[in-house]
Amino acid sequence: MMSLDGVTDIWDKLVGAQPDPPVLLVLLTGLAALAVVLTRLPWRIARNAITIAHEGGHALLALLTGRKLRGIRLHSDTSGLTLSAGRPTGLGMALTLLGGYVAPSLIGLAGAWLLAGNRITLLLWIAILLLLAMLVLIRNAFGILSIVVTTGAVFAVSWFASAQVQAVFAYAGVWFLLLGGVRPVGELQTLRARGQLRDSDADQLAGLTAVPGLVWVGFFGVVNLGALALGGYLLGSAFL
Repeated sequence: MMSLDGVTDIWDKLVGAQPDPPVLLVLLTGLAALAVVLTRLPWRIARNAITIAHEGGHALLALLTGRKLRGIRLHSDTSGLTLSAGRPTGLGMALTLLGGYVAPSLIGLAGAWLLAGNRITLLLWIAILLLLAMLVLIRNAFGILSIVVTTGAVFAVSWFASAQVQAVFAYAGVWFLLLGGVRPVGELQTLRARGQLRDSDADQLAGLTAVPGLVWVGFFGVVNLGALALGGYLLGSAFL
Protein backbone atom coordinates (compact mmCIF):
# COMPACT_ATOMS: atom_id res chain seq x y z
CA MET A 1 0.00 0.00 0.00
CA MET A 2 1.10 3.54 -0.70
CA SER A 3 2.26 5.42 2.38
CA LEU A 4 0.72 8.68 3.52
CA ASP A 5 3.90 10.47 2.49
CA GLY A 6 3.57 9.00 -1.01
CA VAL A 7 -0.02 10.21 -1.31
CA THR A 8 1.03 13.64 -0.06
CA ASP A 9 3.83 13.81 -2.63
CA ILE A 10 1.44 12.96 -5.45
CA TRP A 11 -1.08 15.51 -4.22
CA ASP A 12 1.59 18.21 -3.97
CA LYS A 13 2.76 17.37 -7.48
CA LEU A 14 -0.80 17.55 -8.76
CA VAL A 15 -1.94 20.85 -7.26
CA GLY A 16 1.40 22.61 -6.86
CA ALA A 17 2.38 25.52 -9.08
CA GLN A 18 5.17 25.05 -11.58
CA PRO A 19 7.77 27.73 -12.38
CA ASP A 20 6.88 30.52 -14.80
CA PRO A 21 7.48 29.33 -18.38
CA PRO A 22 9.93 31.20 -20.60
CA VAL A 23 8.23 33.88 -22.66
CA LEU A 24 9.65 32.30 -25.81
CA LEU A 25 7.92 29.01 -24.97
CA VAL A 26 4.53 30.71 -24.73
CA LEU A 27 5.11 32.53 -28.02
CA LEU A 28 6.45 29.56 -29.96
CA THR A 29 3.72 27.17 -28.84
CA GLY A 30 1.13 29.73 -29.89
CA LEU A 31 2.73 30.11 -33.31
CA ALA A 32 2.98 26.34 -33.69
CA ALA A 33 -0.71 25.92 -32.83
CA LEU A 34 -1.63 28.66 -35.31
CA ALA A 35 0.40 26.92 -38.03
CA VAL A 36 -1.44 23.65 -37.39
CA VAL A 37 -4.84 25.37 -37.55
CA LEU A 38 -3.97 27.14 -40.81
CA THR A 39 -2.27 24.23 -42.59
CA ARG A 40 -4.47 21.68 -44.32
CA LEU A 41 -2.93 18.29 -43.47
CA PRO A 42 -1.89 19.03 -39.86
CA TRP A 43 -5.33 20.53 -39.26
CA ARG A 44 -7.01 17.47 -40.76
CA ILE A 45 -5.19 15.27 -38.22
CA ALA A 46 -5.31 17.52 -35.17
CA ARG A 47 -8.97 18.42 -35.72
CA ASN A 48 -9.89 15.18 -33.96
CA ALA A 49 -9.07 16.92 -30.67
CA ILE A 50 -11.55 19.68 -31.55
CA THR A 51 -14.18 17.05 -32.36
CA ILE A 52 -13.61 15.36 -28.99
CA ALA A 53 -14.17 18.68 -27.23
CA HIS A 54 -17.17 19.51 -29.45
CA GLU A 55 -18.97 16.25 -28.72
CA GLY A 56 -17.99 16.49 -25.07
CA GLY A 57 -19.72 19.86 -24.95
CA HIS A 58 -22.92 18.36 -26.34
CA ALA A 59 -22.72 15.49 -23.84
CA LEU A 60 -22.11 17.73 -20.83
CA LEU A 61 -25.01 20.06 -21.65
CA ALA A 62 -27.29 17.08 -22.27
CA LEU A 63 -26.50 15.71 -18.82
CA LEU A 64 -26.79 19.09 -17.11
CA THR A 65 -30.22 19.70 -18.63
CA GLY A 66 -31.55 16.30 -17.58
CA ARG A 67 -31.48 14.54 -20.93
CA LYS A 68 -30.58 10.85 -21.09
CA LEU A 69 -27.26 10.43 -22.85
CA ARG A 70 -27.23 7.50 -25.29
CA GLY A 71 -23.62 7.71 -26.42
CA ILE A 72 -21.00 9.46 -28.51
CA ARG A 73 -19.48 8.44 -31.82
CA LEU A 74 -16.23 9.86 -33.25
CA HIS A 75 -15.46 9.25 -36.91
CA SER A 76 -12.23 9.09 -38.89
CA ASP A 77 -13.34 12.03 -41.07
CA THR A 78 -13.24 14.16 -37.85
CA SER A 79 -17.01 14.34 -37.62
CA GLY A 80 -18.87 13.20 -34.53
CA LEU A 81 -22.33 12.49 -33.17
CA THR A 82 -23.78 12.72 -29.67
CA LEU A 83 -27.11 11.00 -29.11
CA SER A 84 -29.41 11.90 -26.23
CA ALA A 85 -33.02 11.14 -25.38
CA GLY A 86 -35.60 13.57 -24.10
CA ARG A 87 -37.93 16.24 -25.39
CA PRO A 88 -37.05 17.13 -29.00
CA THR A 89 -37.83 20.77 -28.24
CA GLY A 90 -37.37 23.13 -25.33
CA LEU A 91 -34.49 24.67 -23.43
CA GLY A 92 -32.68 21.40 -22.72
CA MET A 93 -32.46 20.47 -26.38
CA ALA A 94 -31.42 23.99 -27.35
CA LEU A 95 -28.64 24.12 -24.77
CA THR A 96 -27.43 20.68 -25.82
CA LEU A 97 -27.13 21.88 -29.42
CA LEU A 98 -25.51 25.11 -28.26
CA GLY A 99 -22.74 23.33 -26.37
CA GLY A 100 -20.85 21.86 -29.32
CA TYR A 101 -19.21 24.65 -31.29
CA VAL A 102 -18.34 26.74 -28.24
CA ALA A 103 -16.93 23.87 -26.16
CA PRO A 104 -13.35 23.74 -27.56
CA SER A 105 -12.82 27.47 -27.06
CA LEU A 106 -14.36 27.52 -23.58
CA ILE A 107 -12.28 24.50 -22.54
CA GLY A 108 -9.24 26.30 -23.91
CA LEU A 109 -10.17 29.39 -21.88
CA ALA A 110 -10.42 27.31 -18.70
CA GLY A 111 -7.03 25.81 -19.53
CA ALA A 112 -5.55 29.26 -20.04
CA TRP A 113 -6.82 30.27 -16.61
CA LEU A 114 -5.09 27.26 -15.03
CA LEU A 115 -1.88 27.97 -16.92
CA ALA A 116 -1.97 31.59 -15.80
CA GLY A 117 -1.69 30.18 -12.28
CA ASN A 118 1.11 27.81 -13.38
CA ARG A 119 -1.07 24.76 -12.61
CA ILE A 120 0.32 22.74 -15.52
CA THR A 121 0.18 19.26 -13.97
CA LEU A 122 -3.31 19.90 -12.60
CA LEU A 123 -4.46 20.92 -16.07
CA LEU A 124 -3.11 17.69 -17.57
CA TRP A 125 -4.80 15.52 -14.94
CA ILE A 126 -8.13 17.29 -15.32
CA ALA A 127 -7.84 16.56 -19.03
CA ILE A 128 -7.20 12.88 -18.25
CA LEU A 129 -10.26 12.65 -15.99
CA LEU A 130 -12.49 14.30 -18.60
CA LEU A 131 -11.23 11.98 -21.32
CA LEU A 132 -11.80 8.90 -19.15
CA ALA A 133 -15.33 10.08 -18.38
CA MET A 134 -15.95 10.51 -22.09
CA LEU A 135 -14.49 7.07 -22.87
CA VAL A 136 -17.39 5.44 -21.02
CA LEU A 137 -19.80 7.10 -23.45
CA ILE A 138 -18.06 6.21 -26.72
CA ARG A 139 -19.98 3.76 -28.90
CA ASN A 140 -17.67 3.01 -31.84
CA ALA A 141 -14.19 1.54 -32.33
CA PHE A 142 -12.55 4.60 -33.87
CA GLY A 143 -13.89 6.76 -31.06
CA ILE A 144 -12.51 4.40 -28.42
CA LEU A 145 -9.14 4.37 -30.17
CA SER A 146 -9.07 8.16 -30.38
CA ILE A 147 -9.84 8.64 -26.70
CA VAL A 148 -7.43 5.92 -25.54
CA VAL A 149 -4.55 7.30 -27.62
CA THR A 150 -5.24 10.88 -26.51
CA THR A 151 -5.54 9.89 -22.86
CA GLY A 152 -2.37 7.81 -23.03
CA ALA A 153 -0.42 10.69 -24.53
CA VAL A 154 -1.59 13.16 -21.87
CA PHE A 155 -0.88 10.68 -19.07
CA ALA A 156 2.61 9.89 -20.37
CA VAL A 157 3.51 13.57 -20.51
CA SER A 158 2.02 14.32 -17.09
CA TRP A 159 3.70 11.39 -15.34
CA PHE A 160 7.02 10.82 -17.09
CA ALA A 161 7.99 14.03 -18.85
CA SER A 162 10.08 16.85 -17.43
CA ALA A 163 8.51 20.10 -16.30
CA GLN A 164 9.70 21.78 -19.50
CA VAL A 165 8.08 19.16 -21.74
CA GLN A 166 4.87 19.34 -19.72
CA ALA A 167 4.82 23.10 -20.20
CA VAL A 168 5.30 22.83 -23.98
CA PHE A 169 2.57 20.19 -24.23
CA ALA A 170 0.10 22.10 -22.06
CA TYR A 171 0.61 25.50 -23.69
CA ALA A 172 0.48 24.03 -27.20
CA GLY A 173 -2.73 22.17 -26.35
CA VAL A 174 -4.46 25.20 -24.86
CA TRP A 175 -3.41 27.45 -27.72
CA PHE A 176 -4.70 24.85 -30.15
CA LEU A 177 -8.12 24.68 -28.47
CA LEU A 178 -8.41 28.48 -28.43
CA LEU A 179 -7.34 28.90 -32.05
CA GLY A 180 -8.83 25.68 -33.35
CA GLY A 181 -12.22 26.48 -31.87
CA VAL A 182 -12.58 29.41 -34.28
CA ARG A 183 -11.93 27.67 -37.61
CA PRO A 184 -14.87 25.20 -37.50
CA VAL A 185 -17.31 28.11 -37.17
CA GLY A 186 -16.05 29.55 -40.45
CA GLU A 187 -16.16 26.10 -42.05
CA LEU A 188 -19.73 25.69 -40.80
CA GLN A 189 -20.93 28.87 -42.48
CA THR A 190 -19.07 28.05 -45.70
CA LEU A 191 -20.83 24.68 -45.92
CA ARG A 192 -24.17 26.25 -45.03
CA ALA A 193 -23.76 28.85 -47.75
CA ARG A 194 -23.16 26.04 -50.26
CA GLY A 195 -26.24 24.20 -49.08
CA GLN A 196 -24.15 21.23 -47.96
CA LEU A 197 -25.00 21.22 -44.23
CA ARG A 198 -28.73 21.66 -43.81
CA ASP A 199 -28.92 19.83 -40.46
CA SER A 200 -26.13 21.66 -38.63
CA ASP A 201 -26.31 22.64 -34.97
CA ALA A 202 -27.06 26.22 -36.05
CA ASP A 203 -29.93 25.15 -38.31
CA GLN A 204 -31.40 22.85 -35.68
CA LEU A 205 -31.24 25.74 -33.22
CA ALA A 206 -33.00 27.90 -35.81
CA GLY A 207 -35.78 25.34 -36.01
CA LEU A 208 -36.15 25.29 -32.23
CA THR A 209 -35.97 29.02 -31.58
CA ALA A 210 -37.07 30.80 -34.79
CA VAL A 211 -33.74 32.67 -34.61
CA PRO A 212 -32.02 32.40 -38.03
CA GLY A 213 -29.15 29.93 -38.32
CA LEU A 214 -26.79 32.68 -39.43
CA VAL A 215 -27.36 34.43 -36.11
CA TRP A 216 -26.40 31.26 -34.24
CA VAL A 217 -23.26 30.93 -36.36
CA GLY A 218 -22.45 34.52 -35.46
CA PHE A 219 -23.03 33.72 -31.79
CA PHE A 220 -20.61 30.79 -31.98
CA GLY A 221 -18.06 33.07 -33.60
CA VAL A 222 -18.41 35.86 -31.03
CA VAL A 223 -18.07 33.43 -28.12
CA ASN A 224 -15.05 31.71 -29.60
CA LEU A 225 -13.28 34.89 -30.62
CA GLY A 226 -13.96 36.31 -27.16
CA ALA A 227 -12.51 33.17 -25.57
CA LEU A 228 -9.46 33.46 -27.82
CA ALA A 229 -8.93 37.10 -26.85
CA LEU A 230 -9.30 36.47 -23.11
CA GLY A 231 -7.37 33.21 -23.22
CA GLY A 232 -4.59 34.86 -25.19
CA TYR A 233 -4.44 37.61 -22.59
CA LEU A 234 -4.17 35.05 -19.79
CA LEU A 235 -1.46 33.10 -21.58
CA GLY A 236 0.31 36.33 -22.43
CA SER A 237 0.49 37.22 -18.74
CA ALA A 238 3.89 35.52 -18.92
CA PHE A 239 5.05 38.59 -20.84
CA LEU A 240 4.01 40.97 -18.05
